[in-house]
Amino acid sequence: MEHRAPPGRPHRRPDARGSLGGGWAPVEDIAEEYLAFFALEDDGRVRKITTNGISWRRRACIAPWMSGHVGMRVRLRYLPHYDGRIEVFSTEEWSRHLGSAYLAQAATVEQRRALSSVREKKARALKADLKAAEKLRKTRYTATTTAAAPRLRRTATSSQAEAEIARSRGVDLAARALPDLIPPREPPGFLGPSGCSPSPRGRPADGCRAGGGSRWRAAWSG
Repeated sequence: MEHRAPPGRPHRRPDARGSLGGGWAPVEDIAEEYLAFFALEDDGRVRKITTNGISWRRRACIAPWMSGHVGMRVRLRYLPHYDGRIEVFSTEEWSRHLGSAYLAQAATVEQRRALSSVREKKARALKADLKAAEKLRKTRYTATTTAAAPRLRRTATSSQAEAEIARSRGVDLAARALPDLIPPREPPGFLGPSGCSPSPRGRPADGCRAGGGSRWRAAWSG
């Protein structure tokens, strides 16, 4: 870090002989290892070191220096454009750098290539679907040289229109938005205090015990 004198007032520093010389005046020298942390962003949370490392963005980051520090509360800083490495700091002393941690179980080169190929195929398929949908969306008419009512170039039949409308209604938007969502299970059937289930008309089913049936009727009547 250096300080530059304001215009019109050049800053000079004494040389070895005590005279004033022109140029820059160093105010403070910062070590490169500390200057590298200047561009890091703070995670904003206090995390804990576990036996699996540090959980960050639903992924585990590990480092050899974490051995013997299980349970320690730490803070994280990271580069905004790179998520394969994080810097771990102490919560008690913010300037105390504990060490770096790296992504555990990172994908191999072959897996990254396969993943890139799958994503490219998916992108091409989506582009083709979008192009086809845009083509179907536009209404085109036949050419004419005289004033006349417009005529469609392609006319869909009633069965074709109903089939396409039915397909659009059958799309599960929740499944498309949350493909990994586990649907909830069906709620268990209602059982009365004595293990009796209600009949379709809202009365105790046959075979219920007398004692439990009275409590069941009282609960339903309330």
